[in-house]
Amino acid sequence: MMQVQDRPLGRGPGPILEVRDLRVEFPTRRGVLTALDGVSFDIAPGEVLGVVGESGAGKSMTGAAIIGLLEPPGRIAGGEIRLNGRRIDNLPYEPMRRIRGREIGAIFQDPLTTLNPLYTVGRQLIETMQTHLDLSDREARQRAIGWLEMVGIPAAAQRVDSYPHEFSGGMRQRVVIALALCAEPKLIVADEPTTALDVSIQAQIIALLKRLAREKGTAMMLVTHDMGVIAETADRVAVMYAGRVAEIGPVRDVVKAPKHPYTDGLMASIPPLDRKVHHLAGIEGAMPRLSAIPRGCAFNPRCPHVFDRCRVERPELLDTGTTRAACWLYDPASEKQAPELFRHA
Repeated sequence: MMQVQDRPLGRGPGPILEVRDLRVEFPTRRGVLTALDGVSFDIAPGEVLGVVGESGAGKSMTGAAIIGLLEPPGRIAGGEIRLNGRRIDNLPYEPMRRIRGREIGAIFQDPLTTLNPLYTVGRQLIETMQTHLDLSDREARQRAIGWLEMVGIPAAAQRVDSYPHEFSGGMRQRVVIALALCAEPKLIVADEPTTALDVSIQAQIIALLKRLAREKGTAMMLVTHDMGVIAETADRVAVMYAGRVAEIGPVRDVVKAPKHPYTDGLMASIPPLDRKVHHLAGIEGAMPRLSAIPRGCAFNPRCPHVFDRCRVERPELLDTGTTRAACWLYDPASEKQAPELFRHA
């Protein structure tokens, strides 16, 4: 069953990215493992959608499916991915390769996996732009310098001829951002872009991504496990658990008043800044393996509010006011099954 669509409001004629009921499977000798199961969301022009959750929740898998870089034998087994209204999940390799870079840019956690150590950063920027845009060598070089300046590389006219190893980690990540943006794509998928950086550099990169999304009208999917990064950068946030969206909505509402018990547990585990605590709250248990996802709501073995319906029936996204949460606590019919739980909610 397709999930309730989640559309950002007030951001122009329509979303740049539409993901509908996305399903990703991995065939194995013991059967088919479902890594993503019914994931749906939109991203509008100039909007940053944060995607957060524990390791194994399906965050990076969602990004890989969107940019067409699923590791075999992984496959998209259902649903649709549309970019500016055009379906892209069923494209052959070569048309998808042309879209990647020109219409979709990618920023990964480790810049050294993106940058070629044998080429100068300028050459890599120039080749990327000339692959997707009709530019002379002179024009491409000038644009390469301009992009390096835009992402905050000092003395860009000189550094354009430097090699990746001649840059610090933070500066390399800025080069990767320039590389992802230089063909002026409509969508950026950023997978843990600040994890390997120290805190001061993280703040600079976050501010840079946010500013570029606004100035260029680029839609951005920001994948991270860090709720602090999400709160600082994103307009909306999708919280994932066991290959599904557990809660989605405006970042302020999800952070300040989480509705799904899993989101509530994530927020409770963040240490407060206004008082001293001796023990951090945690969520008991662990994310289920793909081969052992429970029946019903996947979170039910760890949920403090679980009742009978949770163990047998899987919830879709339900309206909770300003957000949507995949939790039976927000279905009026559930109150008849667990009235004592709702009296104390």
